[in-house]
Amino acid sequence: MKAIEQVFRSAGVAGWLHVADVDGDGEVALGADEPVVLASVFKVPLLLELHRQADRGLLDLAAPVPLPAGARTPGGTGLSAMLDEVTMSLRDLAYLMIAVSDNTAADAVLAHVGIDGVNALLDDLGLAETRVVHDCRDLFAGMLADTGAGDLTALAEACADPAMTARLAALAPARTNRSTPREMTRLLGMVWRDEAASPASCAAVRRLMGLQVWPHRLASGFPFDDVAVSGKTGTLPTVRNEVGVVEYPDGGRYAVAVFTRSWSTAQNQPRADAAVGAAARIAIDHLRAHI
Repeated sequence: MKAIEQVFRSAGVAGWLHVADVDGDGEVALGADEPVVLASVFKVPLLLELHRQADRGLLDLAAPVPLPAGARTPGGTGLSAMLDEVTMSLRDLAYLMIAVSDNTAADAVLAHVGIDGVNALLDDLGLAETRVVHDCRDLFAGMLADTGAGDLTALAEACADPAMTARLAALAPARTNRSTPREMTRLLGMVWRDEAASPASCAAVRRLMGLQVWPHRLASGFPFDDVAVSGKTGTLPTVRNEVGVVEYPDGGRYAVAVFTRSWSTAQNQPRADAAVGAAARIAIDHLRAHI
């Protein structure tokens, strides 16, 4: 749709989008089958596989996981930003990895679930274009190696240079955690219809995605008290993503996947963030115009 393309263009980003009626066949697509970088959006299939393994009795969500202070994955939120040793259940680690996108929590969950387990889930659900190939720690290690930066401060400075960001494997879908917008809305639709796991596990995934704290992307397009937005963001240099489900008081439910790459390397780009919600709103308004 030209209106969505204009939103992306005005925000200085390239964008890929798929929005689908969870309970019908309506959809809006813009590059929906193009491979995209997931960034922290990979935590959604990880969360689902955690609960599917609990369904099968392979792990206990209440099991305590010790997290030494000296073994934290880089990140600016949650345990990644904390300084002391913590012991926390897998269930609560899952909350942190979704609500505030805690990288240390995500890596701890992935260590229990296994990358092979997440990819087996994706195969089982028919999501052949979606792959998880590394955890957050390896993602950052690869970025440091690609730029030659000695630490995270130097990495941030290096990523201000477009020539450096062009070298990052983390920004190449074929070399990192990846999917397509259409496959992500398919995954969300299965979760919201209780098809991806047991009803209790799907409800747990929906609950945690509803607790995400970030209002600046998808939720910014729906500033209404009676419209619920559940989502998961993903962020890397030049990358601003979010997938989620928007639910209206009349029962309408819409799975959304928006992935963007900005032309600028600036870390703070509020117009690019807001474009995620604006594009999703245009797409959903289009679908709802036929109600």
